Amino acid sequence: MIAKSTLALLDIAVNPVEPFLIGLEFGTRYNKAGWSTGLTIHTCMMNLLPYLDVEDKPRALFHGLSAVANDSADAPPEFVVQPLPNSKVDFATLKNWFRQFIQVRDAEAAQRCLVSAIGSGANSKQIADMLFCAATDRRYLDVGHTLDFINKALEALDAIAWQAAESILPSLVSGLANASRMEESNSWRYPVDLVAILESAFEQLPTVLSVGKSRQGSWSQADELVPILLGEDPQAIADSLLNALSTGCTEEQLAGVVAYTAALRVARFHTNNDFGDWNSAHHPFTFANAVHQALRRVPTVELLRGVFDAAMSVYLNRFLNVPAARLPAPQDIVQNPEQLLQQLPDLLNRHQQVNQTGQLVANYLYHGGNPERLMAMLGKMMLRENRDFHVIQEIEAAFRQYSLLGDTPARIHVLVAAARYLAAHSPTMRSLGQTYQIAYRLHKGDRLFEES
Repeated sequence: MIAKSTLALLDIAVNPVEPFLIGLEFGTRYNKAGWSTGLTIHTCMMNLLPYLDVEDKPRALFHGLSAVANDSADAPPEFVVQPLPNSKVDFATLKNWFRQFIQVRDAEAAQRCLVSAIGSGANSKQIADMLFCAATDRRYLDVGHTLDFINKALEALDAIAWQAAESILPSLVSGLANASRMEESNSWRYPVDLVAILESAFEQLPTVLSVGKSRQGSWSQADELVPILLGEDPQAIADSLLNALSTGCTEEQLAGVVAYTAALRVARFHTNNDFGDWNSAHHPFTFANAVHQALRRVPTVELLRGVFDAAMSVYLNRFLNVPAARLPAPQDIVQNPEQLLQQLPDLLNRHQQVNQTGQLVANYLYHGGNPERLMAMLGKMMLRENRDFHVIQEIEAAFRQYSLLGDTPARIHVLVAAARYLAAHSPTMRSLGQTYQIAYRLHKGDRLFEES
């Protein structure tokens, strides 16, 4: 219903704030699960609009709105709890209480703390810090989804100038309190106790940050760090991250290197792996991207723990690159790279053209192709398929990482990863596109059926 009722607003995709806000308010009011995949898709689509061709922007908004509608179908309205009765509690106390309530999985009490903090006038950075601290008190919550959802909710509020924060942000709390915690999982405890390694590293963070602060601005060892992060020694990985910080690497730089390393797991994912393992490679990348974006917002010591979590999740997926698919190198001489780009739709009409798609993207970029045109085409190819949460996450995260990387091969590798992931999940039945076309034609007043 929400998607159809807002079709008239899709004509103004160049100014999408109003339909976006409608989706946010509807999704947080009528979703028993709280902030989940539908609202995340909705926000991803908003973030992707600047990369898309004009004719694809309404389709992106339709994907987001219909995802919210699907999550909210037949759900009763949710009512946000009231703030604490003592309005004089300071923010530091509310933040501490919030983290304690999340720790003991008391979602209602935590929600009241959050609502109280918002109502007392806490600014956006304070609220972000409150949420991210609680999310990184525990290890790699819900394979990264929890922190990614928080990041997306904050990005959504940025897009609407933080309107309705008091009704939107509480939708995060249930997922935060009830998420699975990797310190409680066997894979993070055996055969190597990764949690113990991380806890030891966290104790050293204040010291290494203090040592490295005076050296910031000159760090350039990213190329040396990446092979260690892709290696098989988790203690060496933790030590290398600490060493980078002590030698001048900023929190944001470190998060960016880990996000790029996570993207390499996807770019080098061998197609002989089980199809379901694409998601195993995908989750560390979108989590690492979320941590990276979060640190650009609030670079705190507590949130920095998420970088280490991301690095360990990349370590745990090392088997997905054994053997590793080769990163595509430029082949032949391409006189007109735009002709390559026009081949992409036909390539993605066939199943499992993963390596071929990666090679095409590499050839296009290495031979002077326009990356903005490539990203617009990848967005178009994503939007013509039936909606897939992980594909949308992957594309949005890759585009964001590309925009932050310098003029290096790393930028190409990130888009190769996104293109390979999209190819692995194409084509679909494309029934959602048909629904969009029918709804759009009805909106324009077309007659779908004429009497013979």
